[in-house]
Amino acid sequence: MPVSCNHPDPARFNPAPALPFNLRLEDFRLAMQDVYDFFFDVNTNLVAKGLARLDDTLRPAIMSGVLSDMLTASLAKHSRSLVVNAYFNGHPDLLVKGHYANDAVKAGEHGVEIKTTRKAGGAVDTHGARNQWMCVFVYALDNQTEPAVDRRPMAFGEIYLGEVRIDDFRRNARSELGTRTATLHAAGIAKLRQNWVYRDQPPSTRKLAKRGNAPQASEK
Repeated sequence: MPVSCNHPDPARFNPAPALPFNLRLEDFRLAMQDVYDFFFDVNTNLVAKGLARLDDTLRPAIMSGVLSDMLTASLAKHSRSLVVNAYFNGHPDLLVKGHYANDAVKAGEHGVEIKTTRKAGGAVDTHGARNQWMCVFVYALDNQTEPAVDRRPMAFGEIYLGEVRIDDFRRNARSELGTRTATLHAAGIAKLRQNWVYRDQPPSTRKLAKRGNAPQASEK
């Protein structure tokens, strides 16, 4: 079975989300497609050589990190007002262009933090509670279909973008060697979900399209 390329479903975008910093729905669509095209190109070459897909070789934490970096770069490329934070490991990932010296800041509030997770609903651990605009991409991987050549491509099923405050988080207990994290509490995650950008059917119900074809609507 040839490798398939995913496409965002136009019908699954929120027609009227509250988008800050001059972001547009098209910015999100293009960023998603950039990632889909990358995985299609890479996996096509890997499978042609009898090698495992990239999705099957990356550990979950690395996969999330790769996706976050790719989405950050793509949104910066397509948006009108945001750039990648030039400060290594700075927060947030995307900054309002020209707001900080050299478009770099260790910890700022004028921009958007990008998170990715496989948890439906967008609940994701962070390194600390902050006042921020936070964007969460929920993705799914098919690591179980056999034979592996029949596996579906990685798919984004949900995108949430909301302005959250420190008191929207709960601090997570940690072990002696654990890293301190914070997660939106029930009211906080409900606040984030109110401003959804994209919500799709689970990947198993999607009708996949080969690259070059028009996007296919998700099956009911």
